Amino acid sequence: MSRDTFMIEELVKELALRLIEERGLSMKEALDTVYNSETYGKVLDVRTGLFSQSTAYVYSILESEILTGKMT
Repeated sequence: MSRDTFMIEELVKELALRLIEERGLSMKEALDTVYNSETYGKVLDVRTGLFSQSTAYVYSILESEILTGKMT
């Protein structure tokens, strides 16, 4: 597993945990939310560098996407 892949997987895990804690989602709902978001698509695109940002920063982007229905 590459370092980038590991960082992406850890970020997804942390995002899902925050969704569970802050929004009361189940693990399945949280993972579905992350994996089906535009934010996740940007995280996967290593050229954006989003995968290497802090969980708090990426969560703020994801939260905005959830609230508005689109990525900012």
